[in-house]
Order: sequence, then C-alpha cells, then structure tokens
Amino acid sequence: MASNTLKLIAMLSLAISILLCLYPHSTFSFEMEDFDDEEEYMPDEPVIIPNLRSRSRFLKTSPKKDKIRKGAHCEPDPYHNICNGLSVNNGTGILYCCKTHCRNVLRDWNNCGECGHRCKFGERCCGGVCTDVVYNVNHCGKCDKQCSHGVKCDFGYCGYA
Repeated sequence: MASNTLKLIAMLSLAISILLCLYPHSTFSFEMEDFDDEEEYMPDEPVIIPNLRSRSRFLKTSPKKDKIRKGAHCEPDPYHNICNGLSVNNGTGILYCCKTHCRNVLRDWNNCGECGHRCKFGERCCGGVCTDVVYNVNHCGKCDKQCSHGVKCDFGYCGYA
C-alpha cells in the first residue's frame, strides 16, 4: 500500500513539473509592470521642502518642484512632512506618510486607500481600492486591463482556458 502511494506521489510530482515547464505563463501570471515600480514621483504643485542644512533662516524653506523618491523619509510633524496628501504624476498618485515613508495610496498593496490597509491575496490596489484581478474582466491580471466583450477573465488572463 505504501509503495503504491509513493509511486502515485512520484508520478504526480513528475506530471506537475512537466506542466510547469510547458506552461510557465499560467503559473506566474503577474508581470513586473503590475507592481508600483515607479522610482520617483513628480509633484503636481510646487512643494516647500525644508532645507535643514542651511545656516540662514531666510533660506530654510524654498518652493521646489523636485522629484520625490519612492519610499522617501517623512515625519509625522506637518512642518517636515513632504508627502502628506500630495498629488503626484498628473493626479495618478497621492502620497501619504505611512510609518515615516512616502507611499502612493492609489497603488500600494500595503497602504491601499489609507495607511495600513492591506489588500488580500489575488487583489491589487487599483485607484485606492483593493480589487480582485484574478477573475475581474475590468481588471484582469492588473489594474485597468479590460477583457474584450464576452471574454471571461480566468486566473488573470483574458480568455484563458
């Protein structure tokens, strides 16, 4: 009985590994572009970024429209906070200070819509809302990827059978 079970397990594992080699796209359905991989954010409005190195009190702050790096350090103190509700990249992102780092709450899985709100497995943060991207025809595999009319979304692919 035990040898039959071992043979069955060996055959199943062999079959699964062959299927993984033949159809890798079905097991790894999410492309790198699904992730919020922007390295820098361009503010829509000039931001007053404090210059703490300056010795002159007149040069302490200056309005700038510099890029803000992803995960830039921020402080809960409003004077030193560079990303509290800041609209970036022509309105496609909103930065908030979550645990002392700037996060885009419209695309961040761990801070979706607000700091600390995590999306579940199989969901992506689309416009600040955790959205199913496995079977949703309007967000199939990634945010805003729509399937053609009448085509179902299966496992993040349009019309995949």
